[in-house]
Amino acid sequence: MAKQGQHVVRSSSGGWAVKKAGSSRASSVHDTQAEAIKAATRIAQNQKTELYIHGRDGRIRERSSYGNDPHPPKG
Repeated sequence: MAKQGQHVVRSSSGGWAVKKAGSSRASSVHDTQAEAIKAATRIAQNQKTELYIHGRDGRIRERSSYGNDPHPPKG
């Protein structure tokens, strides 16, 4: 987790965890990925950071920016 922001990752307990980038401890743990995404989205919006959603394989499958996007779309 090299990027700054909130990450939704698989938890060792079998659920899904929300972790701040660079942190070894989870901010929260949830039974489903959807619940973890809701919690992580609220945190990312409040902190104006990125949200990274990891799949079961650990790879980033989706990301959203809630802060200052360095490459805003034109038009």
